[in-house]
Amino acid sequence: MIRKIEHLGIAVKSIEKSDDILSKLLGSEAYKKEAVDSENVITSFFMLGETKVELLEATSDDSAIAKFIEKRGEGIHHIALDVVGIEDELERLKSLGFQLIHEKPKAGADGKKIAFLHPKSTNGILVELCEDV
Repeated sequence: MIRKIEHLGIAVKSIEKSDDILSKLLGSEAYKKEAVDSENVITSFFMLGETKVELLEATSDDSAIAKFIEKRGEGIHHIALDVVGIEDELERLKSLGFQLIHEKPKAGADGKKIAFLHPKSTNGILVELCEDV
């Protein structure tokens, strides 16, 4: 079951520079920075009400974020939806014709289990499902 927008993921070239910009814009500091080695990224999280903003900086030229920035430039990379029962939600969405990037959830940033839906099946939007571990 999808409950709410959990966060917006923004691909950036520099976490340090982008943290400064977002801190000034939102009037608060990042509450967490974390390396996610499996995705070759460093993340930084900000709270905005009940929703988070996640900045993602590539740590490798062959990471998905590096490729995204090379192709499209910095900007919104994905929308993450908070779910309960991520495995059931993946099954439900697949049965409705959505194309899954991940058939099974994996460990993600901020203590979440995550899985992505392919933008080809979501009107060009990369959608992340995430559930608290």
